[in-house]
Amino acid sequence: MSAAFENGLDDEPEYRWPIPPPEGWTADDLDRIPGLPPHTELIDGSLVFVSPQTRFHSRTMRLLDNALLDQAPDRLDVDREMTIKLDSKNRPEPGILVFEASAVTGTDQTWYRPQDVLLAVEVVSPDSRERDREVKPRKYAEAGVPHFWRVEKDEEKGLPVVYVYELDPATKSYGLTGIFHDRLKTTAPFDIEIDLTAVGRRRGTSGDTARG
Repeated sequence: MSAAFENGLDDEPEYRWPIPPPEGWTADDLDRIPGLPPHTELIDGSLVFVSPQTRFHSRTMRLLDNALLDQAPDRLDVDREMTIKLDSKNRPEPGILVFEASAVTGTDQTWYRPQDVLLAVEVVSPDSRERDREVKPRKYAEAGVPHFWRVEKDEEKGLPVVYVYELDPATKSYGLTGIFHDRLKTTAPFDIEIDLTAVGRRRGTSGDTARG
C-alpha cells in the first residue's frame, strides 16, 4: 500500500500548477490565480514561492513591526508582508513596509504603490539571499522607495543585524548609511531606536524595545 494511499492523499484533488501566459504573469494576476501559496511574489513576470518561515525570521519581523508601529508618526502606518506593485511585471512582498496612512483604500487592499512607501524591510532567509540582497533592493530603488533595510542573522549571537540604505534619487540606487548591531538608531525616515537584543523577548519584559 502506498504512503499516499495510507495518508489519504489520493483522495485530494490533484493540484494543477498555473501555466503562465507567453508574456508572463502581470501584477494584477497575482490576485486572480487560484490556489497560490501564501506570500507568493511576482518578480519579472514569474511567480516566486517562499519556504517555511524560521523562528528567527518570525521573531525579527515581530520586533521590527512592533517597534516601527510604536514609533511612527500618525501620518504613517506599518504593515507586514504586503506587496508593492512596482510595475506591471513586479510585485514583491517586503517583510515589513512603512507607508503613508493616506494610501489605505480599504480592508481588502492587497498592495501599495511605490510612491506611497517610505521604507521596505527584508529579513534575509537562506532561500532568498540573492533576491533580498540584490534583486529586490535594486527594484525598490528604481521604483523610488526612499529607504531600505536588509536584516541578516548574526550567526554567533543569533541576533539581527540591520543594514540601512538610503536612496540616491539621481542614480536611483541605494547607498549604505549604517550597519547596526545590538541597537538600531536612526533619524530617517523618522526617529527610530530599537533594541535588537530584544528579538527573543516578549513585549513588556525587561530590556524590551526601547526608545530614547
